[in-house]
Amino acid sequence: MNRQQGFTLIELAIVLVIAGLLLAGVMRGQELIANAKVKSLASDFRNIPTYFYGYQDRFRALPGDDRAADTHLTGGVNASTGSQTQNGLIQGAWDSKTATDESFLVWQHLRLAGLATGSVNMTSDQYLPRNSEGGRVGVASVSTLGAVPANTFNTAHAMCSDGILGRYATQLDSMLDDGAGNSGAMRILVSGVAGTGEAAPQAASPYLVCMSF
Repeated sequence: MNRQQGFTLIELAIVLVIAGLLLAGVMRGQELIANAKVKSLASDFRNIPTYFYGYQDRFRALPGDDRAADTHLTGGVNASTGSQTQNGLIQGAWDSKTATDESFLVWQHLRLAGLATGSVNMTSDQYLPRNSEGGRVGVASVSTLGAVPANTFNTAHAMCSDGILGRYATQLDSMLDDGAGNSGAMRILVSGVAGTGEAAPQAASPYLVCMSF
């Protein structure tokens, strides 16, 4: 006599409970990873302006804009030169790769001053700072940002961080500013497109995030 095999209600209930626990664990793990990424990105926006002002307090000049950097620092430093040197502005594109731009020199000055970590060799692949998502990080005068129209920010300088997914950018804005990507000190921008910020960033699209300081 054949006996029909199958799961009992208790067995099915146990399987469903286990599946639910596994799913909850996966979702919780993803949430923890996302929170860790946002905290890492936020630390850049908090720390880099601190380094910037630390250099200013120590040498009475801005990193990158310091015409006496070769006397203030040692270790192959490039002193800023030119008619606009030490005018209180970090000139050049925020993501400049030009060795004579102040926005490029700023990293060598900060690192040689012991305020920031990283390579001081400007020809090294490790010289240009990057965020935890692999996007470029930079500092520049708000007048040379390009992506942000004039009068968007009410301070002289801004820090920008590229390649940040919209869901992380929105969390950053809520954590560090007013929670709106098109107002306040932090703006969520489409890379390469001028604008005052995105009010509703797409969660899975990468953005350029700039914050004035």
